[in-house]
Amino acid sequence: MTGPIVVIGDVLIDELVDGGGSTSVPGGSALNVAVGLAVLGVPAVLVGMIGDDDDGRSIRTYLETWAVPFVATIGPFGTGRATSGRKAGEPSYRFNRASVERRINLDRAQMEQFGDARVIAISGFPFDRHDQVDQLLELVGLSPGILAIDPNPRAELITDLGAYRANLERLAASAALIKLSDEDAELLYGQPLADVIQRFLPLVSVAVLATEGRNGASLHARDSIDARQIMRDPRPIVDTMGAGDATFAVTLAALADTDGTTRPDWPTVLEVAMSTAAETIRHPGALLRRHPNENAGR
Repeated sequence: MTGPIVVIGDVLIDELVDGGGSTSVPGGSALNVAVGLAVLGVPAVLVGMIGDDDDGRSIRTYLETWAVPFVATIGPFGTGRATSGRKAGEPSYRFNRASVERRINLDRAQMEQFGDARVIAISGFPFDRHDQVDQLLELVGLSPGILAIDPNPRAELITDLGAYRANLERLAASAALIKLSDEDAELLYGQPLADVIQRFLPLVSVAVLATEGRNGASLHARDSIDARQIMRDPRPIVDTMGAGDATFAVTLAALADTDGTTRPDWPTVLEVAMSTAAETIRHPGALLRRHPNENAGR
């Protein structure tokens, strides 16, 4: 397959607040992943919701800078905004009404142009809304692309936890890969990550990507487990916000080089993902940063 990776999900403005004031930058997990793929040199198309407002125009300009095509739904309440503070580099969030009531247009006429997608990646999505998941499943059925999911849940954005879990599992049954963090497992199921991995492993066709912050990441297939620690680095951690999105982007790039039935070189994928995450968290914001050693090897 030669088409792009289509990334569907959350697009918003991140308002970063600290003692010196606030800074607003384009963000949202889907946007971070799509731009991260552009940094990696992988063609990506972003599908998400913005408003017809200054924040929406700022997002469009940012995506144009990275040459990421954007299929935008215009939301009735403007562009989503997440206000976040930092404690020891870890973010906490408050979301505006546009984020809470986000909705993405996934009608057939709009989406048929992405029938040649190599991968359809979901990153942040209202899984508790049955109609949105129904439309997403129809889209997946129209494309030969591999499906990969990062639910990236936020408690403030979930209105029906039971529906969210049920629809996530329903979509996972059509997916090659799902990414889950230890925080996702606790929020969605109140269980350890290891138990939630076993819940999803029979559903996906290729692997579960599990991330545990400072403890690194692992890839779980039905017959193997590969794990890597995050790369050691003496520099201080500045902002952990983009670590998971960077890890997902690296994994998507590897999946795009397969046909959905062959297995990527998971140890190498994890090595690159952990060096990329280590570099990303040494900079402010969520932009994927390639480690200098990894750049030199290309």
